[in-house]
Amino acid sequence: MPNMRYLTETHLQGFERYKYNSIDTSLLSVYVMHPFWNACVKYLPKWLAPNLLTFVGFLMTVVNFLLLAYYDWDFKAANDKSVGNTVPGWVWTVAAINILIYYNLDGMDGKQARRTGTSGPLGELFDHGLDSYSAALIPIYIFSLFGTEDLPPIRMYFVIWNVFLNFYFTHVEKYNTGVMFLPWGYDFTMWGVSLMLFVATIVGPEIYRSSFYGITVANVFEVGLIGSGILSSHPIIIRNIYLSYKNKTGKMRPMMEMLRPFFAFLWLFVITLVWSFFSRNNVINLEPRILWILYGTIFSNIACRLIVAQMSDTRCDSFNILMWPLVATVGVCCFPWYEEVLGTDLTAQGERWLVHGLTIFVTLAHWHYGYGVVSEMCDHFKIRCFKIKKTPVNDVAELNEVVDATKPTEVVEEV
Repeated sequence: MPNMRYLTETHLQGFERYKYNSIDTSLLSVYVMHPFWNACVKYLPKWLAPNLLTFVGFLMTVVNFLLLAYYDWDFKAANDKSVGNTVPGWVWTVAAINILIYYNLDGMDGKQARRTGTSGPLGELFDHGLDSYSAALIPIYIFSLFGTEDLPPIRMYFVIWNVFLNFYFTHVEKYNTGVMFLPWGYDFTMWGVSLMLFVATIVGPEIYRSSFYGITVANVFEVGLIGSGILSSHPIIIRNIYLSYKNKTGKMRPMMEMLRPFFAFLWLFVITLVWSFFSRNNVINLEPRILWILYGTIFSNIACRLIVAQMSDTRCDSFNILMWPLVATVGVCCFPWYEEVLGTDLTAQGERWLVHGLTIFVTLAHWHYGYGVVSEMCDHFKIRCFKIKKTPVNDVAELNEVVDATKPTEVVEEV
């Protein structure tokens, strides 16, 4: 496993030819956030690697997850209305600030790369790969505002899958069109999540347990999140893909190849759906937080492999290798004839151990994949992930530097 390579020579050659192409039409992004980021990035030192900004931003989402996991592991902190949400008020403030740090660093990393002359394929892959992991982490913060009374785990499951779909559909679009159409919803979602967390600090999280004529805030949250994707994102993506075929500006893949990215995604959805409804011990209510991390990690691996395929212009996977142990585990946990065959049933504690063990295995495997891909790209492009590498100077340049010590040092591509 230490010598396992994830990128083929075809992948690496595709990365060499890759050119980033994106279109951002969000009014909030174009007229507010980009000018703000352009001003902020000027204060960053030029020796600061863009990937370091990306990684620090991602760590903010991890800190949020760990904080809320400590104070509300099972999402029941908000359940007792007479007591109120037991998560300390300062946690919501820290979580809101961390989301804004993540969002703004995510907006500035590309600008820092262009400013330092270090733009390249690794930076985009690193950025979007970590974003795919954050897609699982960020919705989990909001669940602690509602509790399992207003938002049961099975409904949390569909909320998370809606977030997965919104993120993944954008990259399916790029896989087929060659253009990253930046979704409007991203900016508003980041500000919306931060605002909800700040309100929990100022007004109190109990406001999110209120209802009006039987309609809870959790209901509004669900409908708003799912509806925004259906109305503002999915039709636009479908239209962009259609126009790329009509105008012959996209990849012009055959129909089954165009749909191929969805195969692994749908396999994961079906397998996890079966586990959610047919678990012998109703595991979705026993260990929802661990399940969301498990599903999010496998989703991130699927998304990362799609991003590699789209950037290197290669064929994407139709099935993900990490789903094999998932299939085996689901088979064991949903097997209906335990007592007839084995004379005993699968205990709740036994299923918990299987969930924890599988999550640890899948997480380590995904981390190894990420580390391997980044290392292979760094080796190929002769760069470093978290450090801007100075260009070696030849003898003439060295002589010029002696004559003119104030001459700035050039940098090579770093991503």
